Amino acid sequence: MEQFEVVPWLANLVYHWMTHFFGHHISLRDATAFTYVLFLVVGLSAVFAINRKRYSVVPGPIQLAVEGYYNFIRNLCLDVIGEHKGERYVSVIGTIGLFIWLSNLMGLIPGFVAPTSNLNVTAGAALFVFIYYHYQGIKDHGFGYIKHFTGPVWWLAPLFIPLEIISHLSRPLSLALRLFGNIFGEDLVILVLFLTIFPIIAPLPVMVLAIITSTIQALVFVMLSVSYIAGAVAEEH
Repeated sequence: MEQFEVVPWLANLVYHWMTHFFGHHISLRDATAFTYVLFLVVGLSAVFAINRKRYSVVPGPIQLAVEGYYNFIRNLCLDVIGEHKGERYVSVIGTIGLFIWLSNLMGLIPGFVAPTSNLNVTAGAALFVFIYYHYQGIKDHGFGYIKHFTGPVWWLAPLFIPLEIISHLSRPLSLALRLFGNIFGEDLVILVLFLTIFPIIAPLPVMVLAIITSTIQALVFVMLSVSYIAGAVAEEH
C-alpha cells in the first residue's frame, strides 16, 4: 500500500516541477505549448530546404538525413499518386510526416508531452488531411469529383453515395483515434513504469519500443494520407 501512496506524491512533484520550469500557464495536460515547439522545429527544417545551395558535394549527417527523408517522401508520392501529379504533394506530405513523427517522439523526452497523445491534435491533423484531399479532388475534377461517390454506373448511385459518404467520414476518425490511442498508450505505460517500479531502468525497454512504434504510426499516417490524395485526384474511379 505504501508504494501506491507514493505514486500521487511523485506525480504531484513532477507536475509542480514542470509548472515551475515551463511557466504557470503550461500544464502537463496541455499539448498546445509543445505543438508550438514542433512548429519551430518544422520551420527550421524548411530553412534547410531553402538553403540547399549550401549543401556539400560530400554530404554530412544532417544533409544525409534531410535528403533521405525528402527522397523517401518523393518516391512514395510518385509511386502512389503518379509521376505527373505526385511531385506537387511532396512538400505537404513531408511536413505532415515530420510533424507527426516529431510529435510522437517528443513524449519520450523527460518533462515533455507528446502532442499526439492529445486527441485534439490528432483530430486536427486528420481533419486537415480530410479537407485537403477533397479540395485537391475538386480542384482537379471540378463538379466531376462527385463521380468518385456514385459508383461505376449511374443507376447504382443511390446505393454507393451513402456508403462512400460513411467511408470518407470514417477516415479522419480512424486517423485520429489510431494515432491518439497508440501514442497515449505508450506515454501512459512509460509514466506508470517511471512512477511505480524502477524510475530509470524499467522504462528504457519500453522507450526503445516506443521509438519504433512512433515511427511506424507516423509512416501509417503518411501512407494513408497519400492514398487518400491518390484516390481523390485519380482520373478513373
